[in-house]
Amino acid sequence: MEQVKVISTLVSPFGMRVLIGLEEKGLKYEYQEEDLLTKKSDLLLQMNPVHKKLPVLIHNGQPICESLIILQYIDETWDSNQFLPTKPYDRALARFWADFIDKKFFDSVIRVLQSEDKALEEAKHDMLESFQVLEGTLKEMSGGGSLPFFNGKDFGFLDIALIPFAAWFHTFESMGNFKLPFESEYPLLDAWVKRCVERESVKKALPSPDRVLEYALQMRKKYLVN
Repeated sequence: MEQVKVISTLVSPFGMRVLIGLEEKGLKYEYQEEDLLTKKSDLLLQMNPVHKKLPVLIHNGQPICESLIILQYIDETWDSNQFLPTKPYDRALARFWADFIDKKFFDSVIRVLQSEDKALEEAKHDMLESFQVLEGTLKEMSGGGSLPFFNGKDFGFLDIALIPFAAWFHTFESMGNFKLPFESEYPLLDAWVKRCVERESVKKALPSPDRVLEYALQMRKKYLVN
C-alpha cells in the first residue's frame, strides 16, 4: 500500500499547491503541520536537508522537494486527471508561467509584506504589473478568455500554481495598505479566481484570509522587528 505524506504549513501557498494536486488526483495522504514560528521538526530537516524548506512530499519513504517539482511528480506518478497539457510546447508554456509566478510575482509579494515607504510603493507597483501580465496570459492561453482556465477547459498545472495566492490577497491589501483592482483592471483573473475557489480541492487546501493575515503579522514581528 502506497504511503503519501505532506510536510507543510497551512498558510504556505506552495504547500497549498501540493494539497490541491493530491486532492485533484483523489489521493489519500497524511499531513504534518509545521510551525515555522518555532523550531523546524527533525523530520523536515531529515527530508529536506539541503534547503530545509516547505513543502515536502514523502512518497513511500522518499522525499520530493520544491512545490512545482512536487506537482510534476504527482502528475507523472498518478495518471488520472493530468495537470500538464499533452503538447510539448503547451507544457513548456505552463512551466514558464509557473516559473514567472515563483520568481517575478513572488518577489513583489515578499517586498509588499516586508517593505515600507518608497520601497513599499515600488513593490505594490511591481505586484500590480505582474497581475496585468497574468491577465494577458490568461486571455491568450484561454482562447481570448472564452475558456475557464489557463489550460483551456481543464483545471491544470498553472491554475494550481497560482490559485493558492488568492488566500493571501487580503493580507497583501492589509499589510500594503492598498486595494487590488481585480474587477476593474483584471476581470478575467477575477472571474478565474471565483471559479477556482469553488473547486472542492481548492476549498480543502486554502485557509481563511484572516488566518493568513494573522500568521503574516506574526512572521513580520518575529523576523523584522526582533
